[in-house]
Amino acid sequence: MANANLNTFGSSRRLLRSLRELMADEGDTQTRLDHMVSQIAREMVADVCSIYLRRSDGSMELCATEGLKSEAVHSTRMKDGEGLVGLVAESLEPISLSDAPHHKRFSYRPETGEDPYQSFLGVPMLRAGRLIGVLVVQNQAQRTYPEDEIDVLQTIATVLGEIVSATDLSSQLPDFEIKPSLPESMHGRTFAKGLAKGIALLHAPEVAATKLLSDDPEAEESRLKDGLRDLRNGLDKLLTGEANTLGAVSLEVLEMIALLAQDRNWEKRLVEGTRAGLTAEAAVEQVRSEHRARMMAAKDQYLRDRLHDLEELDNRLLRHLAGTDNLTQFIPEEAILVARDIGPAELLEYANTDLRAILLEEGTSSGHAAIIARAMGIPMIGQIRGLLARTEAGDRIIVDTNAGAAYLRYDPMVLEAFEARFRAQTAERVRVNALKDVASITRDGKAIKLMMNAGLVLDLENLDQSGAEGVGLFRTEFQFMVSNKLPRVDAQTTLYSTIVENAGDKPVTFRTLDLGGDKIARFMKGEREENPAMGWRALRLGLDKKGILIYQLRALLRATEDKHLRVMFPLVSIVSEFDEAKEILLKEVEWAKSQGRKPPKKLEIGAMVEAPSIAWSVSEIAKKADFLSVGTNDLMQFFFASDRGSTKLGERYDILSKPALSFLKFIKENAGDTPISVCGEHAGRPLEAMALIGIGFDILSMPPSGLSAVKEMILATEFRDLRNKIQNILAQDNCDIRNELRNFCETKGIIV
Repeated sequence: MANANLNTFGSSRRLLRSLRELMADEGDTQTRLDHMVSQIAREMVADVCSIYLRRSDGSMELCATEGLKSEAVHSTRMKDGEGLVGLVAESLEPISLSDAPHHKRFSYRPETGEDPYQSFLGVPMLRAGRLIGVLVVQNQAQRTYPEDEIDVLQTIATVLGEIVSATDLSSQLPDFEIKPSLPESMHGRTFAKGLAKGIALLHAPEVAATKLLSDDPEAEESRLKDGLRDLRNGLDKLLTGEANTLGAVSLEVLEMIALLAQDRNWEKRLVEGTRAGLTAEAAVEQVRSEHRARMMAAKDQYLRDRLHDLEELDNRLLRHLAGTDNLTQFIPEEAILVARDIGPAELLEYANTDLRAILLEEGTSSGHAAIIARAMGIPMIGQIRGLLARTEAGDRIIVDTNAGAAYLRYDPMVLEAFEARFRAQTAERVRVNALKDVASITRDGKAIKLMMNAGLVLDLENLDQSGAEGVGLFRTEFQFMVSNKLPRVDAQTTLYSTIVENAGDKPVTFRTLDLGGDKIARFMKGEREENPAMGWRALRLGLDKKGILIYQLRALLRATEDKHLRVMFPLVSIVSEFDEAKEILLKEVEWAKSQGRKPPKKLEIGAMVEAPSIAWSVSEIAKKADFLSVGTNDLMQFFFASDRGSTKLGERYDILSKPALSFLKFIKENAGDTPISVCGEHAGRPLEAMALIGIGFDILSMPPSGLSAVKEMILATEFRDLRNKIQNILAQDNCDIRNELRNFCETKGIIV
C-alpha cells in the first residue's frame, strides 16, 4: 500500500508541475482547460476527464472534456442539482461509484457519448468555500477508486479552482461568475440604525495561500508539522492564560479548537496535500475551503458551529505558517466590518477606527455587540445568510438599515439613488443636534430626564454634545472583558476617575460587574451552563466572588473621593442580595475612612429591576435603595420566557403589549417616591419611550444615538393627552398598542 501511495503522489507531482506550466502559458482559456483534462486523464489512467463549471444561474456546464464527444462542450448543461454532477455540487464531497449508470441520480445525456463508461469519480472545485465547478474522471471498466486517488483528485481540483479563479473568464465565458463581482443586495435584520457606505473589511482576515505548488514536498511537510506544533503550543498557552488573544474568545470555544487541533484525521489530510505537491499553505487552504463549503450548506446549527470551529483552526494554522499569529491589520478609511459574528470585546478593538458600519452573517439584536454598536452610533445589520461567501475584501458596500439591506459592489446608479438620502441624513443630524441644549419638557410642562448609557471612555467624550443630563448606566465590565487578568484596583481607579472627570458636574451611575452570559472575561474559568443568561452572573457572581466585587467598590470609592458616587447592583433577584451588597459597600466606605481616605461627598446606592421576582418585591426594595432602574433588556426576556439571543424569537414578543406595559406600570407605581428609571434599548426608541412616559416613567436612560429622536418626540407631546391615551389602550382587550400609538402620533403631528 505504501508503494501505491508513493506512486500516486509521484503522479500527482508530475501533474501539478504540468499544471504550473499551464498557469504560465499565455494561451486562451479554452485551450488551457482542454490541456488540463487531457493531462489529468493521462496521469489518472482514466478514459474520461471532464470539467463542469458552475454558471451564474446555478446550472453546471461542461466546459472541457477528454473522452466525451467534443461537440458536447458548452452544449451540455446540468440543471441545479441534476445528475451525479449535481450530487457532488450538493454534497460538496467526492462521489465515487463503480456502477454509475444504475445510481438513482444518474442523468443520461446522449450527446456526450458516455454510454460505455461505468465508473465515476467526481470532486468539487472550491475556492474560499464557494463552489466553482466539478472535476470528473470516468472509466469503462467497473472499478472502485481507492482513497489515495480520491485525495489526489481533490488536490488537483483545489489547484484548478485557483487557476480558473485567477483567469479572466468574463470575455470568453461571460455567464460564469467564479468569484463575486456583480452588484447584488443582501438582506438581514437591523440591529443598529443608520445609513453608511464604505469598503468591506473582513474581521479576523484570512491568510491567503499565495503559492500553491511546492518545489520540495518534504520541506513543505516539515513546515506544516512545525506550524502544527506551534499552533498546538499556542492554544495551550491561551488555555492556561499565558498568551494574549483578540476579543472575548470563550473558554469553551478555545477548548473545542484545542481538541480539534489534536485530530489526527485533520492532520493526515493536510500532510497528504503536501505529499501530493501542494505548499503547506495550499494544503490548509484546500481543507479550509472544504470546511467552509460544508458549513455554508449545513442547516443544523450545532454542525455549523463545529464546522466554524474547524475553519477557525484552519485560519490559525495559516497565520502560524505565515508567521503572523495575530489579528492586527490595516483598517482602511470608511471601513464596513464583515464577520460571521463578533463579540463585544472584539468590537471594542475597533472603537478608535473609521468604522462606518457592521455586517454579520449571524448575531442577535439584543446581544452586547449590538448594544455597543448602538452606543458607538455605528449601523449594524445581522443574520445576513451567505454574507461571507458573497463578500470579498475591498468590495464597495452601501448599508441601509431601514431596509435591512447591504448593497455589494453597487453600480453608480445605486449610489446616485442613495446620495439624496446621505444628504438628508446629514441634514437630520444637524436638525436634531440643535435640540441638545433644549430642556426635555413636554408641551404641557412635564419634565422628562434623559440620560445616556455608556461603557467606553469615548462615550463620555461626547456627553455634552449628546444633550444627556448624565449617565444613567455605565457598564463597567468592558474593562474586564478585554483584559487577560483581573484588572488591579489602580487600573480600575484610573478608568473610573477618567469617567467622572469627563462627566464634569453631570451624574454617572456605575453598574457593578455584569459578567456572564455572552460577556466572557478571559481570566475567569467558570462552569459551562445550559442557560447562562439565567445562571451564575452579575451580582450573583459578585457575591460569591467577593474579592472581585470588593476590588471594584474600592476602586469606585477612590475615584470619587469627595465627589458624588452612584452605584447600582445588577440582576438583584431577592431583597437579601441587595442588603448583602449594600453592606459590603458601606463596610468599604468605613475601611476607606480608616485608611485616611475621604468618602464620597454624596453616596447613592441603587438596584436594577431585571428579575421578575424583585419586580414583585419592588415596594420593599424601594425602601432600602436610593434609586431603582428597570433593565428592560433582561426583564423582558425573563418576563416572556424568551431568550434575547434567539434568532427565532427576536420579533415574537413586544414590549408594546398589554401584559408588558401593565407589568412595567405596576413596577413604577409600587416604587413609591423612590426615583426609578428605565434603562435599556427600548428607552431609546421614540415609540417605546412614549409608552413608558405614558405609564409614568420620567427618567429614561438610552444609547446616545437615541437621545435626539426621543427628545424631539417629547417636545412635541402633550403629557396629559398621552397619559389618557395609554390608560384607554390598556383598558381594551386585544388592542394593537404599537399601531394605536402610531395613529396617535400621526394625529398629533409627532415624529417617531
